[in-house]
Amino acid sequence: MSKKIIVQKYGGTSVKNAERIKAVAARIKGYVDRGYRVVVVVSAMGQTTDELLDLASQITANPSRRELDMLLSTGEQVSISLLAMAMHELGVQAVSHTGAQVKVLTDGNFTNAKIESISADRMKSSLEKNDVVIVAGFQGIDNEENITTLGRGGSDTSAVALAAVLGVRDCEIYTDVNGVYTADPRIIEKTKKLKEISYEEMLELSRLGAGVLHSRSVEFAKKFNVRLHVRSSYNFEEGTIVMPREEMMEKFIISGVTSKKNEAKISLRDIDDKPGVAAELFKSMGDEKLYVNMIVQSTGFNNRASISFTVLKSDLKRALEICEGLKGKLGASSIDYKDDIAIVSAVGVGMLSSYGVAARMFRVLAEEGINIEMISTSEIGISCVIDSKYTELALTIIHKEFLEEEQ
Repeated sequence: MSKKIIVQKYGGTSVKNAERIKAVAARIKGYVDRGYRVVVVVSAMGQTTDELLDLASQITANPSRRELDMLLSTGEQVSISLLAMAMHELGVQAVSHTGAQVKVLTDGNFTNAKIESISADRMKSSLEKNDVVIVAGFQGIDNEENITTLGRGGSDTSAVALAAVLGVRDCEIYTDVNGVYTADPRIIEKTKKLKEISYEEMLELSRLGAGVLHSRSVEFAKKFNVRLHVRSSYNFEEGTIVMPREEMMEKFIISGVTSKKNEAKISLRDIDDKPGVAAELFKSMGDEKLYVNMIVQSTGFNNRASISFTVLKSDLKRALEICEGLKGKLGASSIDYKDDIAIVSAVGVGMLSSYGVAARMFRVLAEEGINIEMISTSEIGISCVIDSKYTELALTIIHKEFLEEEQ
């Protein structure tokens, strides 16, 4: 293939109706006219996935995860076929494929599957015959050819994975925002758009609540050295490049602040302070495929300790059941939980060469009377669990401390 290939992904808001689909088709035609062959990954239209989930809930309170994936995968099939039709109307050769047709092979974890391999053969064959190949994001098949979905934001992961197998360095992620900002513009008035951000920073921000990119897509991009260009499908402004840290021109102490309120905290009190206790607890969580984020263990007196950790609110009931089942074995005196928490975080590669960042963050929280219930740190990030009612205030003062007064 002599023409250069570019991979693009369009989110649900970018294809939410016929008018938007036509606008996306016109944008893609612009790339074709400039000599590109385009591989496009498309999400379901607008709120289609939520609407399908609502339909399922009207049928049953406990739907089969396999049948949920069968249902949810139909959303992307609608959008890819309509986009192909829109390309044809513009005189551009295009063909649509489901995840199964391009052999996106995943594990069998329905509703949250992980990609194991993708065959590039059908895409390359289609590109030889067509200017545009449109692939359904968010979906694949397992070894038994069951349809699987990749979880929320999975279309981002699909796009990066396709770029990787096709050997394409750049992948454009189109959404309804102009790029990656230092904070959520809906919360912080003086937020700024970043020209570039490292994989590590984006991964931390995604994992900690920033909704611009799915964390697994960033992991894929880092592993296969795919640069992500996050930009809006509503205009032609330059967005934000997610790239290797070594290629960045600017490195701020803090690149962004974010929050998440979809987790709950569980605490086991007065457990046995001996080797193997934590392993037993979190192995049980892992066996049930429960996501555990922050973990804090404190040692008390008389060989007793306490462990606190956070799980997704949607997993809280199952996690508590596991803890109750292990209560006697671990010697816990009590189990309590709190579901009105928020995790606020500050992320930046500049922390690697700066001192006192944690102290400054804790100070501004203390000055506003915000109590910190748990703390977690990494090389480039600091996260605090606080009462959820202080979320916006915490983000505002942390952003002001690091991103408004110094840059």
